[in-house]
Amino acid sequence: MTKLDQIKAAESRLLLSTYERNPILFVGGEGVHLIDENGTQYLDLLSGIGVNALGYSNPVIEQAIARQSRALIHTSNLFYHEGQAELALRLTERTGLDRCFFANTGTEAWEGALKLARAYAGLRRSEGANIGTKFLALEHSFHGRTFGSVSTTHKAKYREPFGPVVPGVDFVGFNDVADLRDKFSKEVCAILVEAIQGEGGIRPLSQEFFAEARALASSTGALLIVDEIQAGMGRTGKWCAYQHYGIQPDVTTLAKPLAGGIPLGAMLCTEEVARSIHAGMHGTTFGGGPLACAVAITLIDHIEQQHLLEHATEVGDYFQKRLRELARRHDSIVDVRGKGLMLAAELDSADLAKLTVAEMLKRRILINCTSDTVLRFLPPYIVEREHVNQAIDGLDAIFTEHAAAHSALPATGGH
Repeated sequence: MTKLDQIKAAESRLLLSTYERNPILFVGGEGVHLIDENGTQYLDLLSGIGVNALGYSNPVIEQAIARQSRALIHTSNLFYHEGQAELALRLTERTGLDRCFFANTGTEAWEGALKLARAYAGLRRSEGANIGTKFLALEHSFHGRTFGSVSTTHKAKYREPFGPVVPGVDFVGFNDVADLRDKFSKEVCAILVEAIQGEGGIRPLSQEFFAEARALASSTGALLIVDEIQAGMGRTGKWCAYQHYGIQPDVTTLAKPLAGGIPLGAMLCTEEVARSIHAGMHGTTFGGGPLACAVAITLIDHIEQQHLLEHATEVGDYFQKRLRELARRHDSIVDVRGKGLMLAAELDSADLAKLTVAEMLKRRILINCTSDTVLRFLPPYIVEREHVNQAIDGLDAIFTEHAAAHSALPATGGH
């Protein structure tokens, strides 16, 4: 029995069945490649679902982990350590917001944002404002798997097995300005959006919809909360995807690449909104620990020193150009969209999308499929054009082979 077989057998006995894993055992990584137990390299264009911004075995991340682990890994939030204020300063400067709360994950950061919205609405009501407790979220949205987060996540398969979920959430048609206006009222305490939806299929908000959401929220004192968990921290070529629109939220959430693979999430808000939270209302045991903060500080500084925002823009534009060229050759690609290194190719068939992911894996290239028909690309920020070309060549061969096999099938039907 191989090591992989042993692990599969153990997991089948011991773990909850929450994942359908691919039969590969990864033991290491270098640059943009993962390495399996046999020493085979795989080009990783998924980066741990948007986490490994600097790829694998990056010396600055390894050194930051080693340095901080020798000093202090954890101390409770009942005491001070050196990292939180320093990291919060970097994040507030780059997001345009004023205050920060650190969590462990994106879904916890989002939970904090929802709680903050309800707390702020309550404060405003105590001051005489007419504002309710409802949330407006979007179709195709995905905000996480904890109860509040899944309650604001649109796809039924994530919510319905755990119903009844948290009440007070209405879903608005994606980029449907008329529906947004129709459903918005003084009962709404926050409008919840992703500037570019991730799990929902790499769908960018329209400028008109985003601007209207900002205007409506401002008109009543409701909050505009932007989930940047997948799109943020430089993936789109800016620190936050909302910065492409020139629109400033009241609250945002960050996670995934924030600490280079160490779990860390962050919620940021304005000074005005922050006044609704006082000591004891919210907290975390592990969020913002010394190790995670030290790595996140190092990651931010390295991204800037190495001009990786500009690199993400340049290589992302090239990747999108090559995908559009591919779409002109293959009718099965119905749309190409995204920004920077957060890209998608939507196919005309869920079966073809699933097949493509499997065939790319055979070619030692890692991508995934989301929203059934959407091929998602979230490579490390250090990806180069040569890696893009390798991916495009693989996709081109797969679509060509599929089209040839499909055309060779006998015609069906009768007289």
